[in-house]
Amino acid sequence: QLQLVESGGGLVHPGGSLRLSCVASGGTLASYTVAWFRQVPGSGREGVSWIGQRGDITFYANSVEGRFTVSRDDALNTAYLQMKNLEPEDTAVYYCAVVRDVDFPDPRPHVWQSFWTADFLYKSWGQGTQVTVSS
Repeated sequence: QLQLVESGGGLVHPGGSLRLSCVASGGTLASYTVAWFRQVPGSGREGVSWIGQRGDITFYANSVEGRFTVSRDDALNTAYLQMKNLEPEDTAVYYCAVVRDVDFPDPRPHVWQSFWTADFLYKSWGQGTQVTVSS
């Protein structure tokens, strides 16, 4: 089972930027699809972004489209979430999560596009990193 550790969160002013990292150990990240979720107290986990196993397909929540960029460096066993023009509404605990395509019933991109925000699909999760956007 892959272990994940997020980092890079913190306090930032509105309009600021942060880059989150998700470092994997205990396996090879290249074998996994990676998603980023966020959660605020009292709410469920919200899918923020997704990057496919080969890194050539990405999805974003409408609320972050154009402001966030997901990427991966499999040589470093690390995935990233670059966040720009942050807004107070982006305040949350951010988590990375992974699942192997072989563990997904139909890993074709158009299928993932419909299901990537379903948090129950992911097999391993990090502990989360807090992002606070406030003036």
